[in-house]
Amino acid sequence: MSTQSTHPPKPEAPRLPPGIPSGQRRHTLPASEFRCLTPEDAVSAFEIEREAFISVLGVCPLYLDEIRHFLTLCPELSLGWFEEGCLVAFIIGSLWDKERLMQESLTMHKPGGHIAHLHVLAVHCAFRQQGRGPILLWRYLHHLGSQPAVHRAVLMCEDALVPFYERFGFHAVGPCAITVSSLTFTELHCSLQGHPFLRRNSGC
Repeated sequence: MSTQSTHPPKPEAPRLPPGIPSGQRRHTLPASEFRCLTPEDAVSAFEIEREAFISVLGVCPLYLDEIRHFLTLCPELSLGWFEEGCLVAFIIGSLWDKERLMQESLTMHKPGGHIAHLHVLAVHCAFRQQGRGPILLWRYLHHLGSQPAVHRAVLMCEDALVPFYERFGFHAVGPCAITVSSLTFTELHCSLQGHPFLRRNSGC
């Protein structure tokens, strides 16, 4: 599930979220940085996710305790985009060891698995409509591709988002066995072994 825009980035300088002065720590932190998340990032991630999903779906893919759980067990399967030290977009994943997603895959991390389950992609409301979701997903797939134990990425999304993920090499395998409240989803898979998209120059 995600709330990202598919529009190209706008040329103006990015705006930091409310409460973050534009000049804060400017001389000690990079203007833009991608890194794996840590448990200390959990609250910031949840605030972004809650705003993005509750208003649209009424539920969150991950709640705060679950975010902390995954960022403690498998931080290497996450990726955050930071602007001057402030989290503005992120993806959180975990390992799975079955061919298809199941209800328990929502909360479990299988260290011996070879499948990366993407739980959530979310972008801060002040940074949407700038093409950040596609850029972050592209970088995340490359990040997964650098981990030899991870052979495939899988996710579930609403039908309307299937074309977006297909641009990145995902293909629909059918209805997902997971339901959340009354919501149903499509399951998508993307092979990370020798995928031509992962060898393409992003220009980012």
